[in-house]
Amino acid sequence: MDFFSPNPDVSPKERLKKIGVKVALKALEKMVIIRNFEIRGESAYQHGLVGGFYHAYSGQEAIQTALIQVMGKEHWYLTTYRCHALALLLGATPNELMAELYGKKNGNAKGRGGSMHFYTKRLLGGFAIVGGHLPIACGAAFTLKYQEKKEELAICFLGEGAVAQGAFHESLNLASLWELPVLFIIENNGWGMGTAVRRALCTDEIAKKQGYSYNMANYTRNGRDWIECYSAFESIYKEALTTRKPILIECLCDRFRGHSISDPAFYRTKEELKGILAIDPILKLKNLLIEEKNLTEEEFKELDKKAREQMIEAMQFAERSEFPSPSELEEEVYAP
Repeated sequence: MDFFSPNPDVSPKERLKKIGVKVALKALEKMVIIRNFEIRGESAYQHGLVGGFYHAYSGQEAIQTALIQVMGKEHWYLTTYRCHALALLLGATPNELMAELYGKKNGNAKGRGGSMHFYTKRLLGGFAIVGGHLPIACGAAFTLKYQEKKEELAICFLGEGAVAQGAFHESLNLASLWELPVLFIIENNGWGMGTAVRRALCTDEIAKKQGYSYNMANYTRNGRDWIECYSAFESIYKEALTTRKPILIECLCDRFRGHSISDPAFYRTKEELKGILAIDPILKLKNLLIEEKNLTEEEFKELDKKAREQMIEAMQFAERSEFPSPSELEEEVYAP
């Protein structure tokens, strides 16, 4: 089985040409925005301006960026507590998300959700309980099937750590049994908190073996490369709309930080981290575009500067914003 490329004989340059330079440049812009949001959010956390936990998506940007570009925003999305990138990609503004990090009343969830619980019109939420959102994804998919909405899917992102949870197996079994239109996308960054995947799961090739077990189409792809992700999601999306059956996808990737910002990640050596940073998906796409003369180093620096300034403005917006009043704490918690 090919773990990295659905079309290994086609070069990255050929794929770039097929996908289109404009699409690739937009992807680079989106990934740079996500990276800068994470950098500034981390900084705010380290300065004590953000409470709770902070789980950065840095290093994994190619996966969700490519998927949204291919499949669009009009599906039901669910993800883990590492939810900042998906919220940005689905239309949440840096201002509202940064205000939410700061716990302000004009934040994305009125200051009540914090880093792990962002929402949008089509994002059912970031979920803090590992694997707890998979049954909800099945519910969303069942609703789409019941309402005969044949152009929509439930799309559920999870980490490889969730594979050991009972909810994972129950959800995959149910999704296959009822032929639900849901994509389960495992973002396998190799670590569940500080535990290496090889010490947490008794098998490798997660998508292949779990997909076989649950009679489900499955694919393992390179989540470290935007072009690979885009090409893979194109074919998977066509299959999902045609079959209306569940698909299990494993995207191999790396997180550049610890599990959360409070995790120094001493379980990785400096040499390992250096190797990971060398295959940064942002730099990989940037270098290809420069090599093909579709981008200059100066243009990339300007792109990065613009994103950095946007996030600094979002921090200033959050700092100026008001905290919610304690008298409002119970509002909208329960529906009458």
